[in-house]
Amino acid sequence: MTLNILFLTITIKARKISPEEAAQQEMVEKLYEKNKDRQASMYRLM
Repeated sequence: MTLNILFLTITIKARKISPEEAAQQEMVEKLYEKNKDRQASMYRLM
């Protein structure tokens, strides 16, 4: 009988983002919230 065991180590590092990437992400989140609110208000009107 043969027993094969595989040991695997995974390392996860936090990624540092630039100020430009942070500003872009913030704009995307604001647009997402704006569209979500607009969609919700359309359902309220029906």
